[in-house]
Amino acid sequence: MTDLLVTNGRVVTQNADRTVLEDGAVAIEDTEIIAVGRATELEREYDADRVVDAEGGAVIPGLINPHTHVSDILLRGSFAEDRGLLDWLYNVKRPGTFAMEPDEHALAATLYCIEAIQSGVTTFVENDTEVLWDDWSTIEAKLAVYDDAGIRNIYGAGMVDRGADATFQELVTDIQAREPAVDHPPLDAFVEETDIVIAEVDALIDTYDGTADGRQSIWPAPVVVETTTNRGFREAYALAEKHDVMTTVHVAEAEAQEQRDISSIEYLRNVGYLGERALLGHCVQIDASDVRLLAETDTAVAHNYISNMRLATGFAPVVEMLDTGVTVGLGTDNAILSDTVNPLSDARAMACGHKGSHRDPGVVDAQTAFDMITRDAAAAIGRADDLGSLEVEKEADLAIVDLDHPHLTPSPDPVFSLVHAVQGFEIDTVVCAGSVVMKDREIRTFDEPVDEILSRASHTAEDIVARIGYE
Repeated sequence: MTDLLVTNGRVVTQNADRTVLEDGAVAIEDTEIIAVGRATELEREYDADRVVDAEGGAVIPGLINPHTHVSDILLRGSFAEDRGLLDWLYNVKRPGTFAMEPDEHALAATLYCIEAIQSGVTTFVENDTEVLWDDWSTIEAKLAVYDDAGIRNIYGAGMVDRGADATFQELVTDIQAREPAVDHPPLDAFVEETDIVIAEVDALIDTYDGTADGRQSIWPAPVVVETTTNRGFREAYALAEKHDVMTTVHVAEAEAQEQRDISSIEYLRNVGYLGERALLGHCVQIDASDVRLLAETDTAVAHNYISNMRLATGFAPVVEMLDTGVTVGLGTDNAILSDTVNPLSDARAMACGHKGSHRDPGVVDAQTAFDMITRDAAAAIGRADDLGSLEVEKEADLAIVDLDHPHLTPSPDPVFSLVHAVQGFEIDTVVCAGSVVMKDREIRTFDEPVDEILSRASHTAEDIVARIGYE
């Protein structure tokens, strides 16, 4: 007896041939896909416990967000306009997240997961850049929410083992002068001894990696180049090898943080951090030589188009990366920069932006953009073998997109419609690891009604803003 049969859909397999089955079905046993084919054939062959009728909608792989931040979702819309990266980071995000209690971080995680699920996301990589390693309560509060949510979370455990130099401290002081009423945390608040942070991350991986029925993973995550020692990078990569996970870091996002005689990519190569287990976020200020190094070392990149546009940090050379063979996934980054955690929305903007920047309508076509939130994103996070496409023996992660809307009519090419017309609210059903997480836009994994969660989130956000001293 088959556990679940999703049928009567336009199955966008995202397999190597990018096959689209116009009247297709997907059969699921336990957490795994056991068949993909014509609806009539699979309905005849498999007697399923549960049948989900896609009603002609697009059945797509669960979307993968390879770079995002969670807790600052409660600061969305609060004083994030007209700010550069460091102004936003040190006057808005860091004061807000530093002041949050564990239960507030858990609420932020709940709100994040609701929005992610309703956007078709089944896997996301959280970069937690503000970690206090003397107390795991905030981390554990969020991990418990992710377990309840029923989707896959990769928790990037932020590692900071080097404080800012005098020049950068002076720069931050000048930036913080713009918001004198804000309660700024000390600049060294998250700095920890290398031995301690390595031991803490090692223990966290031992404790939580592979939990939540295998949906939970923990990665060592040096925050940025300037706050990580040479040894910190080497040990982070060694931890990834030891535990058979990956590691991620923010790189070349802003020149003010990374001015050095060699590029940040060269530096990471020199200290042994580049390689198949490394995922680099942003990579905005890099050149052709850096791109070649990424390709030569099989190092993946998480492109964060909307946030880089919002902060005016510039265009990452994504077209050049793709042409050189670098694996690139598309992340939504911070919810208070992208303002949504909707990969399809970001994919449309990203594809159009690169066309305009290059003055070439042929770059980043719809299929390439969709790959960057499905199969290429899976490859970027080291999960190409079991995520990112609808194929036999892969994990049963999928979403159904209702195409019965005026703005999606006609829809001769579902991939084109998914990238250039779908807005996000059309996601009807989400399945992760064979379990129905959302059906008819109703999330099934949280006991508390969504409207009550949204109300609590709004009130909590107002309290945080007042508590920090924003004016």
